[in-house]
Amino acid sequence: MTEDNDQELFSRKFQTREELLDEVKKFNKSKGYVISIKDSRKDRYVTLGCDRGGVYRDRRKTLITSQDRETSTRLIDCPFRIRGKKQEDGVWSLQLQNSFHNHDPCIDLCGHPTSRRLTKEEILDVEKMSMSGIQPRQILSSLRQKNPSLKAVSRTIYNMKSKIRTDKLDGRSMIKALFDELGHGGFTYNYKHDDGGNLTHVFFSHPKSISLTKSFPTVFVMDCTYKTNKYKIPLLDIIGVSSFNKSFYSCFAFLEKEREQDYVWALQMFSIMKGHSSDDLVIVTDRELTLMNAIRVVFPRAKHILCVWHIQKNVLSKCKGYFGKENWDDFVSAWNTVVYAKTEEAFDKAWDSFRVLYMDKKDAIDYIENSWIPYKERFVSAWTEKYAHFGNRASSRAEGAHAKLKGYLLVSTGDFRQVRDKISLAIDNEYQEIKTMLETERIRVPHKYRIPFFKNFVGRVSTFAMNKLYEQYEMAKFGKVKDICMMHYRSTMKLPCAHMMHGWKENALHLDLVDAQWRIDIRSLETSSTNTIDSVNEIEDLTDKLRDKYQHMPSFKRDEIKQKISFMLNVVEPILSDQMSNLIEDVEQVQSRERNH
Repeated sequence: MTEDNDQELFSRKFQTREELLDEVKKFNKSKGYVISIKDSRKDRYVTLGCDRGGVYRDRRKTLITSQDRETSTRLIDCPFRIRGKKQEDGVWSLQLQNSFHNHDPCIDLCGHPTSRRLTKEEILDVEKMSMSGIQPRQILSSLRQKNPSLKAVSRTIYNMKSKIRTDKLDGRSMIKALFDELGHGGFTYNYKHDDGGNLTHVFFSHPKSISLTKSFPTVFVMDCTYKTNKYKIPLLDIIGVSSFNKSFYSCFAFLEKEREQDYVWALQMFSIMKGHSSDDLVIVTDRELTLMNAIRVVFPRAKHILCVWHIQKNVLSKCKGYFGKENWDDFVSAWNTVVYAKTEEAFDKAWDSFRVLYMDKKDAIDYIENSWIPYKERFVSAWTEKYAHFGNRASSRAEGAHAKLKGYLLVSTGDFRQVRDKISLAIDNEYQEIKTMLETERIRVPHKYRIPFFKNFVGRVSTFAMNKLYEQYEMAKFGKVKDICMMHYRSTMKLPCAHMMHGWKENALHLDLVDAQWRIDIRSLETSSTNTIDSVNEIEDLTDKLRDKYQHMPSFKRDEIKQKISFMLNVVEPILSDQMSNLIEDVEQVQSRERNH
């Protein structure tokens, strides 16, 4: 520091402590030195020194050679000191205590940690961009565009993200913070502990996912994905299908293991959250036996489809080694004839022919007969084309949903809160896309659908369904209709088929021919709408109606409702009991204080 500059700086008065700190640090940076606070007392004084002042202290009291990682220090006991003091009139003044540095000034200060610190505005930007799922290197690039002289590095951003997460915990454990945030965020959630008090299961569903699930309650694809969290436990992902044939996340469950009891617990949570009857429910999965058993326990009336793509993939891996290239193509064609047989009689005929044709490939036939034929009702067209799966016979939706989720997660080392945060980002985005599609298709319809035959559908049926209807319309129009209608299209898609259109005598199709799955005129995706009962009389009326309805239900339906009510009581009763005990304790404490008073 030159004498003239010293005199100018030390002759100044500063209105606040912060102003003093800023000016001293700025001045010394221009000289190649970094200044840090060494000692201070609020509204009294502050002692500043070179950031290379002081000496290294081994707080762990271990030998350098025995430390787990190599350590280093920048401290060389630099004696430079400045003291700032608050005067009686409230202003701050400076006093130079030692002007000597025992090292040369730096040409570039980026090696000093304090020079890489972020401003308050930059910290807010890091927090906002982190919440949006932006990667640290991209955050750093964005900050540099605003401040070209920024000296922060990637490690600075990682450290700041870690500090932000710690600050948000506010002294709570990660698990306590997770459940607080789930409750305040309107999530439906539940969890389980083991005998040692360790968290083993977590189920949660975003309020926007709940809205979509209740709006589209028919078809769901279920599958586990891995490498999503640092605990290395599987994540069950349940995906629904919207009017636009677009997937959405319905709910998630972290499971201790992929056992039947783990799946049963998760599916029971899903059943309560979904709320609709399971009579029309269609579930698509891989051949995960424990999951299949759990579905049979929790949803005995649901239609369960096995993914035909995974079946074909498994047949390929197990059987191709027994064939040459030409013979293999014939084998696949014959196997597809079995899988896509339209009637049960056609299946029996195709399967018998298949076994006779390849009787010399005993190992291949035995594999298919033992592994897949016992589940023929779950993947052969003769059975699966009898109910409304809306074209979903494969679990590819789950594969796509997993890939999208991994795109948000980016790493597999996050805790439950971090994974939940990234999942919420994905759900927010997909919810807005579906909601935008809903509102757009209500007011925007392709011109080719504006014909008298479809006048009742325009603006009321999704564009995806209109595409399917138009395909059937063209088949009927150009005479591409088969002689006999198998009713498969009508059963699976719940839309008018070409046969129906060909024989239609009126000018326009009726809107009630289209299933509610494809309707957009009756759709509402608001998450804030709630129904409340304000009076005892209304509650009593509702109870009477439910009792009467229950008495007229078939026995299997009553058993299913009893099972759900029993499960809900098992979940809710301990919570209510704890809350009631806490309430009684509070009341007793108040009464005790009143008596003492």
